Amino acid sequence: MKPNLKHLRKGFTLVELSIALMLGMMIGGMIIALFNQQLAFLNIYRSQNFLTEEAPVISSYVSKLVGRATRFRLHDSVDDALNGDNPRLTASPVLVLNYTQPDGEMRAAILSFEDAADGKALYYYVVPDVGEPVKPEWAVTESAESLDFSIEQGVLRMTIGGPAGEKITYSGTMQQ
Repeated sequence: MKPNLKHLRKGFTLVELSIALMLGMMIGGMIIALFNQQLAFLNIYRSQNFLTEEAPVISSYVSKLVGRATRFRLHDSVDDALNGDNPRLTASPVLVLNYTQPDGEMRAAILSFEDAADGKALYYYVVPDVGEPVKPEWAVTESAESLDFSIEQGVLRMTIGGPAGEKITYSGTMQQ
């Protein structure tokens, strides 16, 4: 008796294996292309993080602080602002905000873009009573690369530069 060769064959032909390998390589190539596209999208999104997440928060804080002020002035440093020395009309990194309290007393706060121990940031200071040490209460933003306050035609402007070269200008006036 001769064995039936058709019943003993248990495998794939070379053509079938080649087709299966090519399909697997095509699917793998498509997956890699989609993965690279996703990485590119995430890099674009991450580079716009300052504009999409940080800038609206900065705008909210600064507009509330400036909107309630009864007057403001610009200085070159926090020390000049505390002493009231050398007020400026040109672009400055320090803004002093004065607030009138309900009882008629004045209170002051300082927004200062400076390079402190933690790095460059826009810091918020409450002006203390005489003799108390001055230290920032909190940082409005630590993502900014540059920041200037200026006054143009009586309007306070804050121009902030982001980490990817963005420039955003906020304008605001005091309440009357």
